[in-house]
Amino acid sequence: MFRLATSLLRSSVSKQISSVPTLCHARRITTNIDYLNMDEPYNIYYQRYHDAFSNNNMDSWQLRHWLHQLHFEDTIPHPDLVVLVFRQCRRLNDLALAIRFQEALKFKCQVKSGIWDWLFQEISPAMKELGIPTLAEIGYDKPELFVPDHDDDH
Repeated sequence: MFRLATSLLRSSVSKQISSVPTLCHARRITTNIDYLNMDEPYNIYYQRYHDAFSNNNMDSWQLRHWLHQLHFEDTIPHPDLVVLVFRQCRRLNDLALAIRFQEALKFKCQVKSGIWDWLFQEISPAMKELGIPTLAEIGYDKPELFVPDHDDDH
């Protein structure tokens, strides 16, 4: 009896799944529920994160929550937003989070050469002001156990 019910359920679910159309093109991923599967205007995107990171009542959990959402956006954040994040990290005395955020930014900037250099040039005065070390200063610019891949030697 149970076997019959599960086989009927399996066949009806597989028919429903096969009838769902697939998307032929990719959209920019956003964490704003109002713009799910749509392009979010830049000013709304910027203002949402600017308001969040300008909040002086933000605690460590909220900062990590907003950083998590910012990381999953399909964009590289504006330098002003990065500076606001660093100010929140300094206010909460969370140097480890600031360094981890730098690593995530550097990873996201690998999409196109020159982006990390430009972003770093824009944010480095604020980092010096806040006393946040750069990745190169603490030795995080290269992996600790780096082994060169000889297959890439062309």
